[in-house]
Amino acid sequence: MSSDHPDSKKREQADAAVSAESDAAVSAESNTAVSAESRPKSESAHSTESSVSDEPAARAASAMSTRPRTTEPTGPSATGIEGEGVETIVHVLRHGEVHNPKGILYGRLPGFSLSVTGRAQAGAVGRSLSDHDVTLVIASPLQRAQETAAPIAERHGLIVRTDENLIEAGNTFEGLRVSVGDGALRKPRHWWKLRDPFAPSWGEPYLQIAHRMLAAVNKARVEAAGHEAVLVSHQLPVWTLRRFLQGQRLWHDPRHRQCSLASLTSLVYQGDTLVDIVYSEPAGGSDPSVHGA
Repeated sequence: MSSDHPDSKKREQADAAVSAESDAAVSAESNTAVSAESRPKSESAHSTESSVSDEPAARAASAMSTRPRTTEPTGPSATGIEGEGVETIVHVLRHGEVHNPKGILYGRLPGFSLSVTGRAQAGAVGRSLSDHDVTLVIASPLQRAQETAAPIAERHGLIVRTDENLIEAGNTFEGLRVSVGDGALRKPRHWWKLRDPFAPSWGEPYLQIAHRMLAAVNKARVEAAGHEAVLVSHQLPVWTLRRFLQGQRLWHDPRHRQCSLASLTSLVYQGDTLVDIVYSEPAGGSDPSVHGA
């Protein structure tokens, strides 16, 4: 971006924000190996470090079994009868790695399936949840989410249901390369889209994402009361939901998202009260600045 442009500083700041917001180096998604060296740091939840080949199920189970309890069921709910104290867990799962040889921001475009690594990641999550009381599996309508959900549903004798509220965030750069140093962001005709990194102006509003994701979670929580549900979605929606539930501002630096490929953000409820958020990586960590959407 030229330094003599009247709004150069503002645009450079927004340029950095949107390039990262679009999952930064999306072009690097053509890589078929998941990076475990640059896993994002935890903000307030528990996490594990593992790889697809290094007993991911056992590591994930460990992360979930050590979460703190803030309340305990009492009265009728202690015997399993639905009530204010019954525990329900809604696991919000990010899909696995996607086959994206052209390195574009695929967003809601059809036809993007899991890579070989992505299928292995989905299988690892399925194994990690095999002994959990999962009674409901719901996924975003996009192919990569449906494929990630399939091994989990199969292990529990369930069908994968679809909820449009779990879909990827809308983005005006969909179908383009947006990595730093090349692609759409070098072209002045796209700069007007960067005018507001806080809404953001290039895509679906963060608050709208949070509200629709929470609607999906609440619906699943009610249906799976006393058991566990798995909802398969995408990185930005999952991270936006978590920040909303933790009372944090929704705009953020995408390079610091704690939401690796095939990671679980598990919401623990007592009745209709959220008492804990537990993060785990049954398929291993990945770098959010490398692997997008």
